[in-house]
Amino acid sequence: MKITNPIPALIYCGVSSKKQNEEGHGLESQETCCRNYAEGKGYEVEAVFPDVLTGGGDFMKRPALMALFSYIDAQPKKKGYVVIFDDLKRFARDTEFHIQLRRAFKRRGATVECLNFKFEDTPQGKFVETILAAQGELEREQNARQVIQKMQARAMNGYWVFPPPIGYRFETTKEHGKLLVRDEPFASIIQNALEAYASGRLETPAEIVRYLESQPAWPKSQSGAVHWEKVALILSRPIYAGRVDIPRWGLNYIQGKHEALVSFETWQAIQDRRRGKAKAPARRDLNVDFPLRGFVTCACCNEPLTAGWSKGRHRKYPYYLCDTKGCPEYRKSVKKQAIEGDFETLLKGLVPVDGLLSLALAWLHDLWNSAAVAGRARQEALEKELRALEGKIDQLLDRLVDATGDTVIAAYEKRLRALETQKALLKDRIATSGKPRASFDETYRTACDFLANPWKLWGSDRLEDRRAVLRLVFAEKLPYARNEGYRTARVSAPAHRHE
Repeated sequence: MKITNPIPALIYCGVSSKKQNEEGHGLESQETCCRNYAEGKGYEVEAVFPDVLTGGGDFMKRPALMALFSYIDAQPKKKGYVVIFDDLKRFARDTEFHIQLRRAFKRRGATVECLNFKFEDTPQGKFVETILAAQGELEREQNARQVIQKMQARAMNGYWVFPPPIGYRFETTKEHGKLLVRDEPFASIIQNALEAYASGRLETPAEIVRYLESQPAWPKSQSGAVHWEKVALILSRPIYAGRVDIPRWGLNYIQGKHEALVSFETWQAIQDRRRGKAKAPARRDLNVDFPLRGFVTCACCNEPLTAGWSKGRHRKYPYYLCDTKGCPEYRKSVKKQAIEGDFETLLKGLVPVDGLLSLALAWLHDLWNSAAVAGRARQEALEKELRALEGKIDQLLDRLVDATGDTVIAAYEKRLRALETQKALLKDRIATSGKPRASFDETYRTACDFLANPWKLWGSDRLEDRRAVLRLVFAEKLPYARNEGYRTARVSAPAHRHE
């Protein structure tokens, strides 16, 4: 039998996650149940409003529910809408907002119907409805508490329990479950940026932004820019130093199970720079484009050459020049290719003096043994300092437990976090002290390779390696004449001779 004036109905569906929608009682199945209910009642469904954000809290934050209200408000002449929910828990799992939501529907002249609950405007019905809403709120809060407790316990054991930051991804393992692992190429990009900022090779966050923008793989905005807010977040996160740090849970710099991108000491140096406690050396001669700047001198005035780029019609040209007023060579430039090419020819002609490698082996043995003794002594001193620091932390915790005023508690918590920072830094130093980065054979082989052919190290992409060649091979700065080339270079002793 066809109903001539069917009652208009609206359907509201809601799930709390995309996974629940795909794997559980999703939006599609809710809609089907509600449509069957409406058909059995003789209602005419005009629209369906699906939400993927439900649960407790303010219903004003549910987009689909607000759209439903707007739909009713846009048709003031049409009264008597029935709003259908498949379950009372889809309505509101919060007592306060449950009552407010009921009032919002009542003001609009709409009635609410549920597949598993009958709303009644009687004292008994309102009482039962309030009890069920309160029960839903209790279940939600208990579930949330259990989830948080599990997350806190896992975080205390050194596991990250939130979405992975850029540079990491989750990988499920038998031993650890979900564990943060490096996500390349982002991990290496972040590692290089952090180390460069800590050492001063990148002096400001703006330079880090430009560095990230130069990396093709790094995610950027539609305009190709990298926002400085993301850079500030990367610089501030202890997760990159291998630490799990969640102050609101009372977890300060817990040693993480994941691989650190930089040491905690490096991360602390970054924080010191961000707070203005440390400044990067602003040395003009440290420039990747001109590795010889500051080391090569003008043969006329013996002052270090400067360097730069000159702008041509179609591109820029690199050059070195003397910038000393009064010098005959003042502002007369030398092409970068010429001065660096002559240097490479000079470097290739150096060979070790007789007996140098044997002498180097004996020197390295002495240095290795001295470093091992010093490392053990340093480790013992650090462990003693750590024990004293842990004693201070225990005393502070006892005071914190007995504290009453909010101001006093906040001061204790601030001091505790500072001590935990020192503790993490000491642990990081203890872990690396007394342990050589490479074996003696590897160190000896690297040193001998350098002594036999310093040209190999000069071919490195790292500016630090190139500067090391200049310091170790040459006993003084190199004089260079613009039309003649390098004057006789004095090499270090024991070192090399020209072939």
